[in-house]
Amino acid sequence: MVAQILRLKLRLLGNSFRRSPWQLVALALGLLYGLATAVLVVGGLFALRFFEVDVAASATIVLGATVLVIYTVLPLILGIDDTLDPRKFALFGIANNKLATYLALASFISVPTVVIAIMAVAQIATWSRGPIPVLLATVGAVLIVVTAVLSARISTSIAAFLLSTRRARDTTGILGLLALISLSPVIFALVSVDWAKEGLDVLASVARVVGWTPLGAAWAIPADAAAGDVGGAMLKLLIAVAWVGVLAVAWRALVATMLVTPQRQAHARKYSGLGWFAVFPATPTGVIAARSVTYWLRDSRYGASLIAIPFIPIFMVIALVIGVGPLPLIALLPLPVMCLFLSWSMHNDVALDSTAVWLHLSASTSGRADRLGRLIPALTVGIVAIAVGSVVSSWVYGDWDVLPSLVGVSAAILLSGLGLSSIMSARFPYPAVRPGDSPFAQPQSGSPAGTIQALSFLAILLFAAPSLFAAVLGIMYGGFWPLVALGTGVVIGVGMLLIGIFWGSVIFERRGSQILAFAMRN
Repeated sequence: MVAQILRLKLRLLGNSFRRSPWQLVALALGLLYGLATAVLVVGGLFALRFFEVDVAASATIVLGATVLVIYTVLPLILGIDDTLDPRKFALFGIANNKLATYLALASFISVPTVVIAIMAVAQIATWSRGPIPVLLATVGAVLIVVTAVLSARISTSIAAFLLSTRRARDTTGILGLLALISLSPVIFALVSVDWAKEGLDVLASVARVVGWTPLGAAWAIPADAAAGDVGGAMLKLLIAVAWVGVLAVAWRALVATMLVTPQRQAHARKYSGLGWFAVFPATPTGVIAARSVTYWLRDSRYGASLIAIPFIPIFMVIALVIGVGPLPLIALLPLPVMCLFLSWSMHNDVALDSTAVWLHLSASTSGRADRLGRLIPALTVGIVAIAVGSVVSSWVYGDWDVLPSLVGVSAAILLSGLGLSSIMSARFPYPAVRPGDSPFAQPQSGSPAGTIQALSFLAILLFAAPSLFAAVLGIMYGGFWPLVALGTGVVIGVGMLLIGIFWGSVIFERRGSQILAFAMRN
């Protein structure tokens, strides 16, 4: 039976080369990229043979742990299709233990496994410093490959098992986005390290901790032996072997669970009442506002932006604190940055409607009602954020004199941005994620989407510049400048909002047929 599953795996691997020419090109580029990465890593591992033991140990342990994390987490983020899903063998009557073993063995036949096996074998050359380090490096190489394969096998099956519905995949994608954003302070901290003077110490500190975890224990075994710490090497060998046992038991339990659990299906939710449509007035503007709020709360495309917007300035502040220290001015940044991204996120709102925009056109909805209704959710969130955030930021800054400046700059950014977005979304829509698709599946198109995004972003900053300039003068010299910043920001913001709604409504009414043609085409 094991031979049949192995032949099936080989056949599936061979069929991956029987695709369209462009798919073959993409596959070939992926293989070349993986092999090139493996060659670079192998060259580095061979070169570490001539470095001191401490330096080689730090580099190999951190590198190995990073590779294992990527190898494990990638299937969960990408939702890779599991060609040997255990549920596909549910009707063959194979015992759980045998099926788990067969599928685990078949998992060794893959390109990523070959790449990590090459790396594992190459680290033997790094520790060719005596018979004991070489022996333990050989044992460690086996443990590295087995650990990686079992970890990837478990994460791939979990992804296929739990992420089969669109809602689950969207949630995982949003969590992945938050995790990526949360890593920005760490990346900034690593960049800010003076690697020429402190790099080896930082690397050694990380390696000492990671070496005692399942992520780096197998890589640390020969390093300890080469350093003369045979006892430490044996303890880490025990950790690595025990972790392989834990993964094997977890894989067997996962197979047993999946064999008796049917494919997850998305359950349609039942809603009662009119929801937000009962809250807003029964006018065209109120109906569009209610629909927009519903989108914001239920559509994952809006949810991804809403979750990311407050986290971006927070982690930006953390990165600045790590890089330049706890300067008081940093406390004034989160609120304007949040207003900037909130207002800018509306610049392509019409495209998110897709073909549903025909409802507005067929009902002869006025442009004013369409423009204003779409802005109400962002306007409400932004006003609340300014009311609360300006007080909190001023308190953290330690000087209440900056409160008017902070309100003025934030209002200028929010209101000007929403006014500009009303114009941009009607005049320059570009293809967006379709309803029901992943919020991260940005479609490819020939339209100048990047140029439109950059221009709308810069235009918001341009209209907020007078208030920002007055706010800077207020921080430097005090006096009446904070009130100037407040007045300038509110006047420019309100003026741009009204102009944007008026001009955007005119554009929307004049270009209705073109907007519908764009929606049908994209």
